Amino acid sequence: MVYLVYLLALIFIVLGFLFGVSVGWKCVHGRNAVGNLMIAPGDENEQPYIFLDLTTSVEYLESSEYVVLKVKPHQVTLVPDSPTQLTSNSGWDTKANLEFLTEVLEAFNTAGIRTSAFVSTDAEMIEYAAKAGADRVELYTEPYATAFPKNPEAAVAPFVEAARTARSLGLGLNAGHDLSLENLNYFYKNIPWLDEVSIGHALISDALYLGLERTIQEYKNCLR
Repeated sequence: MVYLVYLLALIFIVLGFLFGVSVGWKCVHGRNAVGNLMIAPGDENEQPYIFLDLTTSVEYLESSEYVVLKVKPHQVTLVPDSPTQLTSNSGWDTKANLEFLTEVLEAFNTAGIRTSAFVSTDAEMIEYAAKAGADRVELYTEPYATAFPKNPEAAVAPFVEAARTARSLGLGLNAGHDLSLENLNYFYKNIPWLDEVSIGHALISDALYLGLERTIQEYKNCLR
């Protein structure tokens, strides 16, 4: 009789485990996942980087028009990247794409979502972002990050001018791309009215060594 009780208990434990695994699998993989977030080691002189390994076709993603309207985040930033592009390497030509940007930004603004357009430091591109209806612009800061080690003052100068242009047009100001613990504080001290920074690769790479909580605190300290 005792053995029968143990046997039944073991059966229930195994069944419970299998049920839990099944439910967990469905929760993780049954929500229209489009890929797996991966961390890969960088080259010899680079930090590790994060990327999305797609498990669905690019065509499917392209057909999911305005998925952001279903999610309704606080903010959406429009970036001129193709679906197969690994990372951003330029800002919008807001003048050439004025009609498209106006249509998309209007849809997001109507839904109550704050909008931002990813742009270079070119004053004309910032002006046309305002004409398209963006609430903010996000300055593409890779040129700043590249030039910073040799001459921080020269590196930040065009971004200060671009920031002033954005402010004169009533636009909020974000910045992003290759900002890090090494160059973020200098950027912020020269543009203290900066609203937000977008940092992905550097933050995750630093967190691998420092832990996520400490890393976030370090970045917040750069904005003081």
